[in-house]
Amino acid sequence: MSDEQKVDTARAARLFDVRRVIGGLFTVYGVIVTILGIFDSQAEIDKAAGLRINLWIGLGMLALGLLFLLWQWLRPAEAPEASDIPPADRVPE
Repeated sequence: MSDEQKVDTARAARLFDVRRVIGGLFTVYGVIVTILGIFDSQAEIDKAAGLRINLWIGLGMLALGLLFLLWQWLRPAEAPEASDIPPADRVPE
């Protein structure tokens, strides 16, 4: 395998890392829910027993999303090594 193929394989492994998708979604939704929580009406706060539930849940989602993105940044996914085992569709001679 050439060096360029190794770089492409590593890039693909990082691109499709599930931590990036989960972290990105939680971060975006956390920002949206936090903004909604900041501008909650008094009726919405009273409905939640006096708690700004949107604000707290939004901050929690934002923290979780950022933790996933930090985890992905600190421990990036590595492409698996090519093995010496031939593919299953090849019949040994």
